[in-house]
Amino acid sequence: MSWDSIAEIARAVNRGATTASENVETALKNIESKSEYKAIISIVSDRARYRAKQIDAIVSSGKSAGRLAGVPFIAKDNFLTFGSETTAASNILKGFNAPYQASAIEKLEAEGAICVAKANLDAFAHGSSTENSDFFTTLNPHDKSRVAGGSSGGSAAAVALGMAPFALGTDTGGSIRLPASYTGCVGYKPTYGLVSRSGVVAMASSLDCIGPLTRNVDDAALILDVMAGKDALDGTTINRDSTTYTDLSIDLQGKTIGIVKEYMDEGLSPEVRNKILGAVDKLKKAGARVTEVSLPSLPLALAVYYIICPAEVSSNLSRYDGQRYGYSDKSAKTIDESYEKSREKGFGIEAKRRIMIGTYVLSSGYYDAYYKKAQTVRTKLINEFNKAFESVDFLIGPTAPDIAFKIGANTKDPLMMYLADIMTVGANLVGVPSISLPCGASNGMPVGLQIIANQKHDRALLSLSKAYEDLK
Repeated sequence: MSWDSIAEIARAVNRGATTASENVETALKNIESKSEYKAIISIVSDRARYRAKQIDAIVSSGKSAGRLAGVPFIAKDNFLTFGSETTAASNILKGFNAPYQASAIEKLEAEGAICVAKANLDAFAHGSSTENSDFFTTLNPHDKSRVAGGSSGGSAAAVALGMAPFALGTDTGGSIRLPASYTGCVGYKPTYGLVSRSGVVAMASSLDCIGPLTRNVDDAALILDVMAGKDALDGTTINRDSTTYTDLSIDLQGKTIGIVKEYMDEGLSPEVRNKILGAVDKLKKAGARVTEVSLPSLPLALAVYYIICPAEVSSNLSRYDGQRYGYSDKSAKTIDESYEKSREKGFGIEAKRRIMIGTYVLSSGYYDAYYKKAQTVRTKLINEFNKAFESVDFLIGPTAPDIAFKIGANTKDPLMMYLADIMTVGANLVGVPSISLPCGASNGMPVGLQIIANQKHDRALLSLSKAYEDLK
């Protein structure tokens, strides 16, 4: 089934043209029929059907059930939700049932949305392909021999396959935008702090962002509008725009867009380069002024990210010790042995790698040499982005250096896997909003265009994205 826009689905439910129950059954049927792509870890069928009946009862009473009335969605399995386990695709959390829901889930449900399933990811969101999931690898909807990207690969594949009108993802270094690029959907990473992280399994707390994967920009704007804003449960959240994020209107005349020089250098696939330049030409013809912008420290962003991120991972994963929840090794005879065996068997290879790297860079004698220097370069990057936004309204470039790679191509080489994030980590390090939009295909596989705006300019970014999407 091809879904209508999210707003139209909700309108149809609210006026009684269709029901939430019908939408849920359609989504569950779609999930079942596309199960071979391995996008889904668990199905939330019982609770979804119960909530659909509640929404239909509200509509039958003559009231509105909300802006997302009866709209099914899929949550990445690092969001705490009722009605299913929350595993973060890791064996150490298998069997964990959340005692409360993520703030983002609560806000969506308050507007009538219905979670129907939990999507696959790289365990604890550590990866770019879902190959680090402790359960299975998600297959790309356009070519089953290729990855769907990561870490939100299951969410992106689910949207591309039409399982539900939208899915939720998390983006710490590109984990929404990269799979969006690889699968041909829209992936939005908001300004850091615009959407609450409360109730989402933490990866790297100064980098993690919550955002939607959708089929078009209008849908992404609506979901952001519902989720955005301050949350007492997350002290890093910021005030939302006073104007709704769904009010998208922009005159490309006079807008200045900077092509990031460092994104277009060697290492970029010639086919991807051509697609990006083609998208830039469309924007030029529509009236935008395009110039080249240099961010000299950007080539260091990946190295900085893979110091800061593992450092925060090593801290955040310390809570998984087999004592309070999650996997606990029953053969242990002492508390120390319980810690060791539970973590040894519960964590996968990539989680252990990041814990070790993070602990190393934070340890005595190495903190100044690595972590402190990385934070210094991070500040330099922030200053360079700020300076760039003094002369341009937006930055543009590819989301990824190439199309989705083959399953297994990078699993034996962690550095090659990390390089998949080379175009996306910068936006996370500086906390600015960024989006991946479909901009054509190379060898039959989707290519993503990345557009970046200054902090808190989310509505402007979505407006430009909508303007690009509307260009023929």
